Amino acid sequence: MAIVKMKRLTLLAMRQDREALLQSFQEMGCVEVDEPNPEGMGETTGALLRQMQEMEQSGQLTRPQSDGLLQAQVDKQDAERALAVLKRFGMKGRGLFSPRPQVTQAALFSPEAQARGKEAVTQVLEADRELARMQADAARLEGLRASLTPWLSLDVPLDSRSTQDMEVQFGSLTAATPFEEVQRAVEAVSSLFELVEASCDRDLRYCLLVCHVSDKDSILETLRQFNWSKLTMSGWNGTARENQARLDQELQGLALEQKAQEEKLTALVARAEDIRQASDRASIRINREEGRSHLLDTKETFLLQGWVPQEKWEALRKKLEEYPCAYEVTDPDPDDYARVPVRLKNNWLTKPLNMVTEMYSLPAYGGVDPNPLMTPFFILFYGIMMADMGYGLLMMLASVYVLKHARPKAGMHNFFALLGLCGVSTFIMGAITGGFFGDMIPQMLKLINPDSTFVWFWPPLFTPLEDTLMILVGAMALGFVQIVVGMAVSFVRKIQDGHVLDAVFEELTWWIVFAGIGLMVLNVTSLVLYAGIALVVIGPIITGTGAGKITGIFGSLYNHVTGYFGDILSYSRLMALMLAGSVIAQVFNTLGAIPGNIVIFFVISLAGNALNFALNLLGCYVHDLRLQCLEYFGKFYEDGGKPFRPMEMATNYYDIVES
Repeated sequence: MAIVKMKRLTLLAMRQDREALLQSFQEMGCVEVDEPNPEGMGETTGALLRQMQEMEQSGQLTRPQSDGLLQAQVDKQDAERALAVLKRFGMKGRGLFSPRPQVTQAALFSPEAQARGKEAVTQVLEADRELARMQADAARLEGLRASLTPWLSLDVPLDSRSTQDMEVQFGSLTAATPFEEVQRAVEAVSSLFELVEASCDRDLRYCLLVCHVSDKDSILETLRQFNWSKLTMSGWNGTARENQARLDQELQGLALEQKAQEEKLTALVARAEDIRQASDRASIRINREEGRSHLLDTKETFLLQGWVPQEKWEALRKKLEEYPCAYEVTDPDPDDYARVPVRLKNNWLTKPLNMVTEMYSLPAYGGVDPNPLMTPFFILFYGIMMADMGYGLLMMLASVYVLKHARPKAGMHNFFALLGLCGVSTFIMGAITGGFFGDMIPQMLKLINPDSTFVWFWPPLFTPLEDTLMILVGAMALGFVQIVVGMAVSFVRKIQDGHVLDAVFEELTWWIVFAGIGLMVLNVTSLVLYAGIALVVIGPIITGTGAGKITGIFGSLYNHVTGYFGDILSYSRLMALMLAGSVIAQVFNTLGAIPGNIVIFFVISLAGNALNFALNLLGCYVHDLRLQCLEYFGKFYEDGGKPFRPMEMATNYYDIVES
C-alpha cells in the first residue's frame, strides 16, 4: 500500500515502428507520454534532447501531424451525436447496474465492424439532417399559413395589382380606432375609394384599399393618421383560402414524409451497438493520438519521453527489445517530483478509499499514501454514525449485487466496494446498539401482541438515547486516537526529511503534554505535564529568532491548544449523527404504530426508514469525509499529485477482453 514508484523513460526508435510501438504501449496501458524535458535526465540523453529541441525550433525537427487526432475527435463527436439522436427515438440505455458487453480488440477493430459503425453513424446523421430539414420546411409553411389568417374572409386574389388608373393596397390600421371613424375620415377627402376590413385582432385591422390614382395621395395621407402600413403580398396567387388549401396539402404531404423519416430513425435504433463500438474506437484513437502529439520526429527516427511504473518496466523492456531502438530509464530527481504522475497501489481493503483520496487530491509524489492510514478510521466512523443492522444489511446486499453482476469500472467499483465495507461496519455497530430499522421489531411485535415484552436476542452494549454522554466521550476519544496517529505519521516524515527539531517540538512535545494531562487526571504524577510545558516554552526559544522567541511561545500555545481542542470536539458529530439517525427511525416507527394497523405501520415505517437511510447514506459520508480531510489529513498529508494517465484502451460502452 503505497505510491507506485515511477521511472522516466526516454526512447529513440525508428519512425517506421512508431505506430506499432504506440499501439503496444496502449495495449499494455503502462506508459504516460509526456512533453520532452531535458531536466532530470542523464547527461548524454539530456544533451541529445536539448539538441533535438534546438532542431525543432530551427525547423529541422517536426511534430507528428495532428490530422489523426482531429479526425478521431470528429468521429467521436459524430458517434455521440448519432447516439443522442437514437435516444430520442426509443434507444434504451443499458441501465446503471447492467454489465458492459465484452468484445475482443480484434473484433472491435475488424474492417467489417469499422465499416458497419461508419455506415450506421452516417445513416443516422443523414436521416436526422433530413428530418430537421423537413421540420424546418413545416415550420416555414406553418408561418406562411398563419400569415394568411387575417385575409381568409376576403374573396379577392392576393396577387391583385395596381393599374394605371386604380391603386390597390393591402395594409393594416390601428385597432384602437373604430373602422367607421376611419371610413368617415377618408370620405371627407374623397369618394373615389373602397376600404374593406378583412379582419381585426387586438392590435391591428387588416384592410384592402382600392382607390382612383387621382386621390391616392390625399387618401393615404388621411390613413396615415390611423397608422396605415402597406403590406407586401408578393409570392401569392389566388385568394387567401385557395393558398391556405394549397399549404394544407403541402403540410399533409410533409407530415407523411416526416413520419416515414421518424420510422426510419426508429428502425436505426437496432444499429446502436455498431455506433457505440464506433464511439469506443474513436476514444481509443484519441487516446493514442494525444500521446503521439507529444513526440518529436526526424526523417528516420522519433523521440518519446514519458513515465512508466517501476513494476511494469520489465514487461515493457521485453516489448522494446522486439524493435531496433535505444532507451534510457532513470529515477526522477526530488526537484522534479512535481512533474511525476501519481498512481496508488492498494489491496482489496484500502483500494476503495481511492475515491475519497481522489475526491480530495492525490498525494504528492514522494509523499504518503493516505489510504491505509485512513481506511480503519473511515469505515469505523461511518458505522458509528449509521449504526443500524437493517441499513448495514441493505448496503452490503447492494454492494455484493453490483460488484458481482454489473462489473463496474474503477470509479463505481470503488464506490460500491466502499459501500459494502461501510455496510459491514454499520451492521456491527447496529448489533452493538440493538438497532434494526430503528426499533421496528419491538414496535411491530407490540402491534401483533400488546402484551409483548420483546427483548433483543442479545443485550445491546449501549443505546444512543440512553447512553448519549458515554457515546460523546467515546467519539472524542476515537478522534483523539486518530489525531495522534496523524501526528505520528507527521513525526516520522519529519525525521526522515531531517527536520528533527520540528518533529520534537511539534509532535513529541504535545504527546508529552497529553500524557502528562492523563497521568495528572489519574493522580499518578504531575511531573510529566511540567516537562511537556517546559518543552512548549523551550521550542519557540530554540527555533525562533529575535522577538519571535517570546511571541512564539504564546502563538504556539494558543494555536495548539485551540487547534487540538477544536479538532477533538469536531468528532462529536459521530455521536450527533448516530443519535439523529436513531431518533428519526424511531419517530417514523412510532407514527406508523399509532393507527394500530400492521399494514399502515409497514407503509409508514418503511417510507420513513427509506428517507432516513437515504439522508444518512449521504450525510454520514460527507461528515466522515470532513473528519478525514480536515482533522486528519491536516496533520501529515501533502497533496497536489498529478494522476497517472497512461495510453490505454479506454472505452465507454464495451470492455475489451483478450481473444
